[in-house]
Amino acid sequence: MADGNPLSFLRVSRAEIDLPPGTNPHDDAVYERAAHNFEQLKRTALVLEDGPAVYVYRLATGSHHQTGIAACFSLDEYDTGLIKKHERTRRDKEDDRTRHMLALGAQTGPVFLVHRADPAVDAIVACVMGDPPLLDVAAADGVRHTLWLARRDERDRLVSAFATIPALYIADGHHRAASAARARNDIRDRAITRRTLGDDADYTTFLGVAFPHDQAQILPYNRAVKDLGSLSPTGFLDAVRQRFSVEAGPATPATRGEMAMYFERRWYTLRPVVRPDDADPIRSLDVSILQEQLLEPILQIGDIRTDTRIDFVGGARGTAGLERLVEAGHAAVAFSLYPVSLGDLMAVSDAGDIMPPKSTWFEPKLRDGLLIHLI
Repeated sequence: MADGNPLSFLRVSRAEIDLPPGTNPHDDAVYERAAHNFEQLKRTALVLEDGPAVYVYRLATGSHHQTGIAACFSLDEYDTGLIKKHERTRRDKEDDRTRHMLALGAQTGPVFLVHRADPAVDAIVACVMGDPPLLDVAAADGVRHTLWLARRDERDRLVSAFATIPALYIADGHHRAASAARARNDIRDRAITRRTLGDDADYTTFLGVAFPHDQAQILPYNRAVKDLGSLSPTGFLDAVRQRFSVEAGPATPATRGEMAMYFERRWYTLRPVVRPDDADPIRSLDVSILQEQLLEPILQIGDIRTDTRIDFVGGARGTAGLERLVEAGHAAVAFSLYPVSLGDLMAVSDAGDIMPPKSTWFEPKLRDGLLIHLI
């Protein structure tokens, strides 16, 4: 992807591509190369704002578009739970991102945030978008990224308007936020002096884009299981019928509470015979019902994070990707799920709970390197 393009940001985010094949991506040389490449880009291709900046960032793909606020957000508020999580992080991934941030002295990938929609914020965003965009580019995947730089008065109004937002929710980027907090602690502990623009947006903040909840979209995060374990095809289908109503149906569930199953070249609609109380924000999710009533008791898949018999197909690849896995013999059965809603995610986060693994797929994605926060 980066071949022949010296300005590709992959040379910063995946600097091992500039080193000999087989180089360990966590070798010290990789982080050193990333810092070297970043310095080169800063001299030749990047613009450093000379003061505090807030941006409006629009993502558009097909008929969908969503517009958020790109800025720096408080790590203290992340620590105290005003910026809420719904996902656990892995230590090894945190280690990598923290080392990358410290080597560069920068955060190069924004955290994807959502907040409950607010008319006052929307009105200011509309004013900012009345000016010509700072940047407008269609990426290779077809997603269009458009940036507007807020004028000083608009910037200050946006900051004031956000003071009334009760909470922010991390949609995508839990490892980035956790790593920013660890980088902050490291800088504090070692009393490292960092350059600052005098705007308090230093190593105590993290780069993020906050979208209103009624614009962000969650796509399905589907499942495919490689084999039926010890069950025959007939035995598997009989076991499923003991726990679900099973009938011929479409590849995409029509509503929450339904799931689609692709098995032996046919799509089925499954509805659980026993449905958990909707008051339970986690067990009532379709991903939880599938896990607790089918994957674990019937197919003996206990932990989907570690079991190698299960694969996941997220986002726009859709149900055709599931069919291909089964038809090619890479999976014995596949499941298409109704997407989790933003309301579900916020309810789980508000309760201080963790979403089931592999339950949310946010698309379109934010672009690394488009906005960078120096720490």
